[in-house]
Formats: sequence, structure tokens, C-alpha cells
Amino acid sequence: MPVDLYASSPEFPQQFAALLSAKRETDADVNATVAAILAEVRARGDEAVVDYTRTYDRLPSLTVETMRLSRETIDGAADTVPAELMEALRAAAGRIRSYHQRQMPESYDYVDEAGVRLGSRWLAVEAAGLYVPGGTAAYPSSVLMNAIPAKVAGVERLVMVVPTPDGKLNPLVMAAAREAGVDEIYRIGGAQAVAALAYGTATIAPVDKIVGPGNAWVAAAKRQVYGTVGIDMIAGPSEILVVADKDNDPSWIAMDLLSQAEHDTAAQSILVTDDAAFGEAVKQAVEAHLQVLPRADIARQSWDVHGAVIVVDDLAEAVAIVDRVAPEHLELAVADPDALANKIRNAGAIFLGRYTPEAVGDYVGGPNHVLPTARSARFSSGLGVLDFMKRTSLLGCTAESLRAIGGAAVALANAEGLQAHGQSVALRLNMAKGG
Repeated sequence: MPVDLYASSPEFPQQFAALLSAKRETDADVNATVAAILAEVRARGDEAVVDYTRTYDRLPSLTVETMRLSRETIDGAADTVPAELMEALRAAAGRIRSYHQRQMPESYDYVDEAGVRLGSRWLAVEAAGLYVPGGTAAYPSSVLMNAIPAKVAGVERLVMVVPTPDGKLNPLVMAAAREAGVDEIYRIGGAQAVAALAYGTATIAPVDKIVGPGNAWVAAAKRQVYGTVGIDMIAGPSEILVVADKDNDPSWIAMDLLSQAEHDTAAQSILVTDDAAFGEAVKQAVEAHLQVLPRADIARQSWDVHGAVIVVDDLAEAVAIVDRVAPEHLELAVADPDALANKIRNAGAIFLGRYTPEAVGDYVGGPNHVLPTARSARFSSGLGVLDFMKRTSLLGCTAESLRAIGGAAVALANAEGLQAHGQSVALRLNMAKGG
């Protein structure tokens, strides 16, 4: 059963600290094995990628020539998606695209009072790689959430890698990739796919950034190639914190908690309420839902091992609790959600009001569902357009403007003992005086 905590209890600080520090990661340490795979791909290129894929994805017939999916193969799979699902996919893509278009930054260029030209220019990375899990964890919504911001940013070449165990394609994933504008798709996965994206092979040109979720092997590979390429984040188990008063339907809140618990046995669902009786009603509703959910075994283990119900005397106390947890998803199922939201600093995404379940954000809300986990919302943000862009500073001096600011540069360079720095400015100042 989930742990019950009372904020007014003298033991609460210790109990809450224990809840936050409990280890939820379940993945084994695969760093050494992954390092060997990366080295093999770097040394042998396509040959290594094909060898690993034949073994791990049960594709004995795979060749270098068949790694990349043809347009005909992609269309053939995507065209089997039922019309109703295709309509839902397009609706989601449209809302995600519209939201992310508002994130586009503006470049600027101006001349300051000293006559110095200053500016900042935003440009997209040239190429990005998107890792998409295969098998039961192949979620088309994740394709949209990762690919659309890249294309909105202006990424010219977007490459998707997706394992196809036993050669089976997921039609909805293919349809999502086509809808999002993915340029190349390769039927490879695991650490070998990450290596191919980072280092490049004869067939797969390297990318500048790799995004997308994956298992322990993929996460370890992304960590190890970071620096050669950029990465988005290392995603941990999913999490949700719901702040709810007694005026909610317990059944609604219970299902919201289970919407994350069903992801993974290591996921965490926390309820914060100012009404102990309501908390008990939610727990009873969770039990009722678990009797019928297809993924009940996963959800129950998550809820029983990592779940919590925290009772506060006043909902205002929830703000400090939320900021300590820094949850991936935060629902504010209260009468005035903005009153709380405006005081909260740390949350990946905030869902405002009783009619905004977290699940709507997973699919059709518009904001990205790739969010910081494991308390990293304290210092990081969800995936967005800026993750696929980089900023370059612009600086331009004339003889006159260099004369206005150069003396200070010379003084500071000399103070730091970097004479060549100082002389590179001083020589020009002398030229300017002579001119």
C-alpha cells in the first residue's frame, strides 16, 4: 500500500526526506557492455550495426542495404492505419506544431551607445537523431513530441532509428514519423543505433543531437556519446503529483495517479490533499480501478511501493512540498489553480484545474510530454524548439567604437597576464590613432 504522510506530524520531515531519497531506478549497470558496442560501431561501422541488429532484433536477413526503410515501405505501413486513428494523429500533430511555433526565438542586431554592433543569431542544428523504442514501448505520440519541435526549429535532416523485432513495423509509428516530417528511418535500435547516429557510418551520416527515450542500454549510450553530440536528457521513471481538494471526484484523481503508475513499476504517483477522508476515498478508488486495468500488475507495484498520500492542513502548504519533489507532471485539481501555480517554482509541466488530466498533455494538449524526471525540474525544462537550436553572438567594432571600449580590454588582459590578448587590441588602437 502507498505510504500515508501527515504534514503536521513531527516525523514528517524525516518521512518526506525518505520518500524523496528512495531509489526507484531498476536498470542494471550496462556501461561496460555499451562502451564495447560503441567502440565496435566506431571501428567497424555498418558491419557492426548489422551484426548487433541481427542478434538483438532477431533479423538474420538484415543487410546494410535494407537498414534504411524505403518511402514505399513507410507509406505501405502508414496507410494501414484506420482513418479514425489517422485523424487523431493529425489533430495531435497540429496542436503540438502550433504550440511549439510560439517558442521560436528572435535574433537581434543593434548598435549600442559606444557605436559597437551587437547581436544574437539563432539557427537550428543541421541534423538531429530521434530514437524510438520498438516493441510494446513504441509510442507514436513520442514520435510527434520529439520530431515536431525539431522541424519547427528548422532542422534540415531528421533521422529516426527504431528497432523492428522480427521485422515487424508499427504502422502508427510510421504514420507519426511521416506526419512529423522525419527525413530518414533506419530499422536499428539499442546502443548500436545511438553509436551510428553519433559517429556515423558509410550509410548513416552523423547527427548533431540525439533525442528520444530508450532502455538502460540506450540511456547509457546517450551518456557516453554526449560531447561528441548533444543529447536531450536521460529520462528516469515517470512521476505525477496531484494536488486535490475534497470537491473532486475520487475516481478521477485515482485514475490520474494510475495513468503514470501503469507506465513502469518504478513510476511514482503522489497525492497531496487537505482532506484525509478524501485521500482515503482516492485510495479506495485506486483499488477499484486496479481490478479492471489491463496493466494492473505494473500499476499496482508502482502504487504500492512508490505511491504516497500526503495530508496537509491547508493547500497553501502544498507549494513547498511540490517544490521539493519537483515533479515531472503536476496536476492542480483545485478551485483556483493559478493561485497555487503562480507560487510554484519546480515542475516539468503544470495541469490547471479539475478538467485538465495529465493524459491530455501526453497526446493532444500541445506542450511537450518529454519532461524532466528524478527532481531535475529544479534545473531543467521539457523538450522544446530551443533544444534543436543554438545561439551565436555577433560583435562588430569600427575604429571609433574600438577606441571607445578597447582601453578597458587592454587593461583587463594585462591584469590577467595575457599580453597577446592585450596587444591584439592595443595594436589596433595605435592604428586607429595613426589613421
